Amino acid sequence: MDQLAAAIARHSACGYGSAGSGGSPDGVGSGGDTQVPRLTLVALDEPVPPADLLYEPMICFIAEGAKHSAAGERSWRTRRGEMFLNALVLPATVVFERLPYRAAVMRLDGGVLADLLLELDGAGGPPPPPVPAAFEGQVSAPMTPQVVDAVTRWVRLLDTPGDIRALAPRVEAEILYRLLGSPLGPMLRRLATAGTAAARVRAAAAWISAHFREPLTVEAVAAVAHMSPATLHRHFKAATGMGPLRFQKDLRLQEARRRLVSGDATAAMVAEAVGYASATQFSREYRRRYGLPPARDAVRLRARMAAPVPPRTGT
Repeated sequence: MDQLAAAIARHSACGYGSAGSGGSPDGVGSGGDTQVPRLTLVALDEPVPPADLLYEPMICFIAEGAKHSAAGERSWRTRRGEMFLNALVLPATVVFERLPYRAAVMRLDGGVLADLLLELDGAGGPPPPPVPAAFEGQVSAPMTPQVVDAVTRWVRLLDTPGDIRALAPRVEAEILYRLLGSPLGPMLRRLATAGTAAARVRAAAAWISAHFREPLTVEAVAAVAHMSPATLHRHFKAATGMGPLRFQKDLRLQEARRRLVSGDATAAMVAEAVGYASATQFSREYRRRYGLPPARDAVRLRARMAAPVPPRTGT
């Protein structure tokens, strides 16, 4: 685990980052996309406020530190030595509870996963683990030594860029192969299977994410998912911790907060930009979510971002 953390740190200019749409998949700290396809790195040394993040389908391998994530009525904590799979687009709030924080993140590609499953099933590979009856969008588990070794070699390919093209796909396939036999396996298989309830919920979440500024109804989202409204609501809440309309509202408020902090637009302008017909309703929901009216919250966040970082002491 120490070797994995060191490899991540070696390729990340560690320092303070701000919440938002940064280069890292966690939206904070440093790191970000790398030359290795679908590999991103996250490194955080200094405390940051709770961060509103938009998770995408990914697997996060935590080599150091710990974080607590919450979405709707669901929350989970992942620590050093654990891996976390998120299966769909998801607005979440994250608190980094232990620093320094180091993570390697695999952005999931359904095609790569499907190709591997076809190869394994055609070759009489190991039987799949049992699939739980209910679809939940997130699952975590301890990393095995084999997974740690493979992820470390994947990150270390950044030390020898000439090897990336030939070796990165093979190491990525090895990691996925190891994960298919782990507690993450059932959800990974669902990610590569079309027509399931899990696939329909993922499609619905992605559609809401692309249309969150528009007026939406549960019936319209259910039609996209090819489910009845009641069935969609049940599966959607099991996967995300919230119903479809709450999901849309969280996306709107996250985008509104980002705009308020990064620009000079008024609260009324931002409310209209993210899809609110009423600025009063926007301010009320914003305050309920973040504890302050939009303008005051933006001032507070800008002050935090501009404040000097105190020197670290100890180890």
